[in-house]
Amino acid sequence: MIGEHHTTVDLIRHGEPEGGRRFRGQSDDPLSETGWEQMRAAVAGATPWTAVVTSPLTRCRAFAEALAAERDLPLRVEPDFREIGFGEWEGRTHAEVEAAEPDALRAFRVDPAGHRPPGAEPVGAFRERLAAAWDRLLATEGDGHILLVAHAGVIRGVLAGLLEAPDHALFRVGVGYASLTRIAVHELDGDVWPQLVSHAAPLPEAGP
Repeated sequence: MIGEHHTTVDLIRHGEPEGGRRFRGQSDDPLSETGWEQMRAAVAGATPWTAVVTSPLTRCRAFAEALAAERDLPLRVEPDFREIGFGEWEGRTHAEVEAAEPDALRAFRVDPAGHRPPGAEPVGAFRERLAAAWDRLLATEGDGHILLVAHAGVIRGVLAGLLEAPDHALFRVGVGYASLTRIAVHELDGDVWPQLVSHAAPLPEAGP
């Protein structure tokens, strides 16, 4: 149909980093060997992509660079797809924070926008930079099938924006290591509407 465009974006979370689960945020830890195995398993046999876009942080970028080289795909690093910053909680495990600040952790889980850790990136600002990065991705890679290698918070933030969820609901979507989420973006004569096709599942066939 004249004027119709369709873009598919597969978002994959990085695998397990060295040091295990913690409030990592913008700390730049590499993938563990297990994390590399998780990522390779997640994309095994899947070759639909026309381009790879990645967060600049090593736990995403190293795998994205390797995959793009293996499959001869263009690669773009998008700084605004880096993870949300956790301020004073960066690098601490959940157990450490819960032991030291149980009330603060509980309040953060209920409303991360209203009860962020000291020095953490505001949820509203995080979502604004994700929205700008998402718009750039669609403008640059439109009509393609993009693999976006990113973080749990980034995937949650993108979904929250597309589904118009409020800031306090940001962390209510589970995103496991190396999990895959597919979004189809349809544009017809200037009207754009996104559709969540699958979440935390094996790659499905592309389609509306």
